[in-house]
Amino acid sequence: MDGDSISKGKEPHNGSASCSVAAQNKAKKPEKATVLQNDVGLLSGVCLIVGTMIGSGIFISPKAVLLYSGAVGPCLLIWAACGVLASLGALCYAELGTMITKSGGEYSYLMEAFGPIVAYLYSWASIMVLKPSSFAIITLSFAEYATTPFYSGCTPPVIVTKCLATVAIVIIVTVNCLSVKLASYVQNFFTAAKLFIIFAIVVAGIVLLTQGNTENLSNAFNGTSSSFGAIGLAFYNGLWAYDGWHQLNYITEELKDPYRNMPLAIIIAIPLVSVCYVLVNIAYFTVMTTSEVLLSPAVAVTFGDRVFYPLSWIVPLFVVFSTFGAANGSCFAGGRLAYVSGRQGHMVKILSYISLKRYTPSPALIFNGVLSFFYIIPADINGLINYFSFAVWVFYGLTTLSLIVMRFTRKELDRPVKVPIVIAGLIVIMSCYLVLAPVIENPELEYLYCAIFIFSGLLLYYPFVHLKVSWAQRIMRPITMHLQLLMEVVPPEKAE
Repeated sequence: MDGDSISKGKEPHNGSASCSVAAQNKAKKPEKATVLQNDVGLLSGVCLIVGTMIGSGIFISPKAVLLYSGAVGPCLLIWAACGVLASLGALCYAELGTMITKSGGEYSYLMEAFGPIVAYLYSWASIMVLKPSSFAIITLSFAEYATTPFYSGCTPPVIVTKCLATVAIVIIVTVNCLSVKLASYVQNFFTAAKLFIIFAIVVAGIVLLTQGNTENLSNAFNGTSSSFGAIGLAFYNGLWAYDGWHQLNYITEELKDPYRNMPLAIIIAIPLVSVCYVLVNIAYFTVMTTSEVLLSPAVAVTFGDRVFYPLSWIVPLFVVFSTFGAANGSCFAGGRLAYVSGRQGHMVKILSYISLKRYTPSPALIFNGVLSFFYIIPADINGLINYFSFAVWVFYGLTTLSLIVMRFTRKELDRPVKVPIVIAGLIVIMSCYLVLAPVIENPELEYLYCAIFIFSGLLLYYPFVHLKVSWAQRIMRPITMHLQLLMEVVPPEKAE
């Protein structure tokens, strides 16, 4: 789509001495192909899933799930059901990921099953809106928790939280551009930190239960909501906290032994997160009534103030760690989607280039970070969550449907993991419910705007991707070459 580019070249020969030195250096350290390297093992894969799933959601979403479900009992059931749904969806993605061992997640699977137009519309919506808005939401949550202790008794100024969120984006993008291993180490550290605070809350909740603090858990189903749409919105907010169960599919090409490590990481990570979420919610209700949960600006912080005093400061500190780790995981995966889409020609080619020295998709990571910055400027977290959830479940449903379709159209593909087709059908039905229920219950213009935006991608697809108009290539060619020189990136090679 962009025409010519500067490829990785070989150094010229400057005499026998330099040739001899070069030969010795090459013998000592073989030159890597300029492709994404297989640097992500099982532990890092588990940490990527857990670290991205456990972000701000469990500390923000509990009151929203309670609000729409109406009572403690259905609230806990919805948290458990969301865990089951995420597990079943991840198993479907495990089949897809071991059948089609390409990075890019849903994009690669939609391409194989439905062709380039559907895949392009997904990449258009995800790269331009879904991934950067998710990154923005998480960094804003990080900034709110990080600044709250400095503004006791009042809400932190919006300009302060947005500036801090921007700084977080810059740091995270920089780390991910420098090294895949460094980004993995950061992810592993912050995952350990968030599991520590989850463990502390759960243990405190168990102790309080054994002491008889069960009043808020009795008559747990009084006031249960019977609204079809309200239950859908409760699932929306619960599933927002679980989002990230599919992150490993975006980095399939960077996994060590994906056939083993992808399903194993899923089997370990998602049940672990599901149990943590249910137990954390039970812990909240041991010290707070439903009214107090709904009125609390930060449920986890209120819990810490009542249970961990005078060490209550550890809760907001570790929530900051948790949200920062989730933002790192979101950036890690979001950049890979832009990289794969650019490699396929559905985005500008520069996004598919790799750092010559660091073997990271730095242009795609930087592009994702820049878009996230623009979403921070007018950001409203609740509005972004609704917008994000509506669109993302459209594509989750289509991706799971692609598994069913390829059972009939691509029978020749090897399937190391094969889930019962009934599970895939259940996920498709649930996706339809999560998309349609809130729209039917409370139709709002934002859903229409979302649909219009997704299909507006066709206005760019036909001239620039399908026809590949020559004037666009003439414009992009010098821009691509200058960006290559500036960022020291080259087109990916094929590893021999």
